[in-house]
Amino acid sequence: MANVLIIGCGGIGCELALTLKEQGHHVYGLRRDISEIPEGIEPIEADLSHTSLPFPENLDYVFYTASAGKHKDVAYYQAYVSGVKHSLHNLEGQNLKRLFFISSSSVFGQNEGEWVTEESPVSGNNFSTKRLLEGEELINQSPFPSTIVRFGGIYGPGRTHLIDLVQQGKAHCMEDVYSNRIHSADCVGMLSHLMNLDMQSPEKVDSLYIGVDDQPTPSCEVYEWLAEQLNAGYIEHLEPTENSRLMRSNKRLSNAKIRATGYNFQYPSYQDGYIELI
Repeated sequence: MANVLIIGCGGIGCELALTLKEQGHHVYGLRRDISEIPEGIEPIEADLSHTSLPFPENLDYVFYTASAGKHKDVAYYQAYVSGVKHSLHNLEGQNLKRLFFISSSSVFGQNEGEWVTEESPVSGNNFSTKRLLEGEELINQSPFPSTIVRFGGIYGPGRTHLIDLVQQGKAHCMEDVYSNRIHSADCVGMLSHLMNLDMQSPEKVDSLYIGVDDQPTPSCEVYEWLAEQLNAGYIEHLEPTENSRLMRSNKRLSNAKIRATGYNFQYPSYQDGYIELI
């Protein structure tokens, strides 16, 4: 049994907490509003903007799953920079086996539809990716063994924005633009898998993984498929301008590295995941 702290225990964090508890681990969940912490998870009420945080002692694993509440620089700074600094300060003296940090595949700036792996260059070309990369750097420079997971677009129960757009007839897509995604259950599955792999063979766990399913797909293809399943109307196709190509993500993310660790996806394609939601 491991003592696990989930910092910023939101949607993914709460699902992960329950999964790890079912496996027999002792799990703490830290967030501002502890009324959302599931039963059986030991709640810690705290704000990451505070320098002093009431972390438990004798922790084995920590997952930093905090996210920015708003798409503003100050919110990203608080979530991914100052919150990380305060967390690392309060973890001083702990003998962690591994610290996990949840990041985003948006830090990859490729936009020509190329394949992207963990070795591909990143680009902090806007405030959000800049703050994410600052947080990653803080984690990498910490004294603890660490792993960063860069998730693609997360969908699943409670994350049905794309379905809602198609149903409401508000969906439009750009031609020849690839998109990448992962079901929330596989986010939890990946993180749980990596922690348990670390408990058995820490040398097999690397410092960086991309978290996406098997199927990078042109956005228009996903929208059209959803429209067909939902008996929805016409999907507007837009021809991307040169400026929009530069502004929009257009890449194919590889999950070969996480698959090589033995992880098997519950929802390997968008069809597998969305058909259940529909």
